[in-house]
Amino acid sequence: MTTIRTTGSVEPYTDLKVKSRIDANLMPGPNIDATAPYLEGAPARFAQMHELTGTEDAKRMVAYWVAEGMTSFKAYMNITQDELGVAIKEAHAHKMKVTGHLCSVTWPEAIGLGIDNLEHGPVFSDSEFVQDKKPNVCTPGADSWVKQDVKGPQVQDLIRNLISHHVAVTSTLPVFESGAPGRPKLQARTLDAMSPESAQSYLTTRARVAMDAPMSALLRKEMEFEIEFVRRGGLLLAGPDPTGNGGVLPGFGDQREIELLVEAGFTPSEAIHIATENGAVYLNQQDEIGVIAPGKRADLVLIKGDPSRQIDEIENVETVFKAGVGYDSSKLLGSVRGQVGIR
Repeated sequence: MTTIRTTGSVEPYTDLKVKSRIDANLMPGPNIDATAPYLEGAPARFAQMHELTGTEDAKRMVAYWVAEGMTSFKAYMNITQDELGVAIKEAHAHKMKVTGHLCSVTWPEAIGLGIDNLEHGPVFSDSEFVQDKKPNVCTPGADSWVKQDVKGPQVQDLIRNLISHHVAVTSTLPVFESGAPGRPKLQARTLDAMSPESAQSYLTTRARVAMDAPMSALLRKEMEFEIEFVRRGGLLLAGPDPTGNGGVLPGFGDQREIELLVEAGFTPSEAIHIATENGAVYLNQQDEIGVIAPGKRADLVLIKGDPSRQIDEIENVETVFKAGVGYDSSKLLGSVRGQVGIR
């Protein structure tokens, strides 16, 4: 990937330092849309996250991180509607976008507040169908989504709402696949990139996934939603979300996301389009990147094979070009071999 959106930070000054070093050509790396620390309410699940204390705190936090150099924002699972509304208004005043991995706030509520993007797809982050959902209280909604008919009126209303308000959705299928039994196929390249301790932790966690785990059905439901959303005219983005059981790695995870979009029912060309041009459109950079065309920046990859015919050949990257400069993929991977989980 030659351009990335970080979608939430727990080490913001590290992210800004890495971005500045890449921009100064002091180290190889992608162009970074650096997302500020999570806009999270109480109780935060992670100690690294600041807990917002109200609307003034939300406004202050956005303004502070704009001044520090962050270029986008992400709301998280326990933010209140009022805090989210103020954060969106402040970010938009600086011409920046807000995405969200939500729970306390439902997707329709966030759409009404003016959010720009919603992460992970609704099956895993939209709580609107939770029975007796209380305002501003996070009650995970995956179980409620299993019962929903994607062609039914309630989901169709959500899709129309998203599209009419120009709200994008980010697909992160690999992180959910990691909780499904027997998936994905083990790859040596993934284990080779990990430290021995990280590889052992991943393999142990993976082996403990029950064969009757509900994630397989949830994954299929999410795929059905994403197909329907795009067919109705929605802007679908793509990413890996390298969290979960530790087996989803940046880069490799992006490739796997594209493969899973094909499994969902998109053609290989459609899946590649979602992962490339759609991201450029969301970042308002479609005049520079996203497709190979005269006058655009020479950000592209050289692949051995034809992923438009056989999608898994997208993994055979030989050279990555960023702004016309070629980087040897095998050497880049070799330089970080055994490092995932250490730094």
